[in-house]
Amino acid sequence: MIRSGRFKHLSIGGVLAALALLSGCTLGGAAAGGYIGHETTHSTVGTVGGAVAGGIVGYELGK
Repeated sequence: MIRSGRFKHLSIGGVLAALALLSGCTLGGAAAGGYIGHETTHSTVGTVGGAVAGGIVGYELGK
């Protein structure tokens, strides 16, 4: 099933987040979090907040 619009972006973001979390990578987590934060809020604050949160999760899983 092909999704369009906002849901397509969230699906891609979900895949990126899953890959980052499975690899336990700080940089990957930050990138995925930033992408998801941007797509959900369309704001700089959302992007930065998502990147910070994703980086923390990636770092903790990488220990």
